[in-house]
Parts: sequence; structure tokens; C-alpha cells
Amino acid sequence: MADHTEHAKIPNVTWAQRNDVVYLTICLEDCKNPAIELTEQKLKFSGKGGTNKELYEITIEFFKEVNPQESKYGVKARNVAFVIKKKEPSGTYWPQLLKDHKKAFWLKTDFSKWKDEDESDDEMDKNMDLAEMMQNMGGMTGAGPGMNLPDDEEDSDDEDLPDLE
Repeated sequence: MADHTEHAKIPNVTWAQRNDVVYLTICLEDCKNPAIELTEQKLKFSGKGGTNKELYEITIEFFKEVNPQESKYGVKARNVAFVIKKKEPSGTYWPQLLKDHKKAFWLKTDFSKWKDEDESDDEMDKNMDLAEMMQNMGGMTGAGPGMNLPDDEEDSDDEDLPDLE
């Protein structure tokens, strides 16, 4: 499951999947030049990051084989994000990420990227239409689609938060 030296910590990892790819995110801030080795069976990660620039290492053995040549990753300010191509033909969802069946304390599901096997883009569109219909029903007050409320000019997530005093 996770090989690590005594001094290295294990980073938190989130994952989600589609029928042809696995989305994997290693949650480690300010990680510069990590050592990443992706093979058909596993991902080895090692890098220094976080507030104390500590060493983090993890080895993830996949449930099934992946295609390292068609997989990609990006080192970002808050994490290292992977899009890992599954080796099997599309249409095969994995029941789990790891080869090992034991629960891993460091692994969480990324619900923001998750999509069920039987969920199609059409269903997502229908759900959006239903929400819009509900919003436009008579007797309801509030902003309709395309209308901005006065306080809603910018998404608050886009702003930098002030320092605590």
C-alpha cells in the first residue's frame, strides 16, 4: 500500500474516476520538483512541501493496470493533480482505486470530480433544466437565471483573504 521511510510523511490523496481515466490528487502545498514514477501497476511519489517543507512519500498500487504514456500530471500551488489513463478499454469502472482491499486512512473520494458509472451527460443536463424550472416557478422570489444580485458581483473564492491579525 504505502512504502515510506521513517522520516517521510504520507500525504492525503483524493481520487475520482470516469470509465477511461482516474483523477488523482496528492494534497501537498508548495511542492517543488517532486519525484514521480508512474508505471502500469503503481504510482510512486516523493516531494517536500507543506508549511514546514517536510518530506512526503507514497506508493499507490492500482486496482488494475494504467497507461503511463497517455497519463498526465501538473504540479500546482496546493497539490499535484494527475489524470491517469486506464489501460482497459473504456467502459470499465473500478470498484476501488487500490489493489489492496484494506481501508487507507490517507485516501478520500473526490466528490467534486466524481461521476457514477450509469450517469450520463444528458442526465446532468436534465437535472440542470429541472433546477432552472424550479427557479422560474410562479410565486418564488429571487434572481432568475442570468440575473445578478447586487452583492454577487464576484465569486468570493476568487478573492485573496486578508491576513489574520
